[in-house]
Amino acid sequence: MTALKEVALTMMVSVPAVDMQTVAKTTLYTVPVGKTFYPSHIMIRNPSASLAGGIDYDFGTGVDADTWLQAVDLSDMTTPTTDYKIVTLSAKSARCESGSEFGIKPITGSTVPATATIDVFGRLD
Repeated sequence: MTALKEVALTMMVSVPAVDMQTVAKTTLYTVPVGKTFYPSHIMIRNPSASLAGGIDYDFGTGVDADTWLQAVDLSDMTTPTTDYKIVTLSAKSARCESGSEFGIKPITGSTVPATATIDVFGRLD
């Protein structure tokens, strides 16, 4: 029998306390060897502080995590612990190959130190 996470659109991972200020890639999900991951959307929730100033976040694989979505603006998430945002793909995208690391990289992150929980959804083939 095939595992549910290999045939359904599902939450692949939930990562708490992701740094939303520092310009550095945070790996959210590593694609299992021999599989391909197709991200569908992410949910950013429970920020520890305002994400004001956070106007440019990239998501995807590679050193700069920029193969899926670029320049995502989260600056309107200003109410800690109650704000959330669902970010989806609206254009053609690259799939995430076997062994690659899907992550986030703040390019212009929040103006104050902040973390958030990020849930990654998609399909694994």
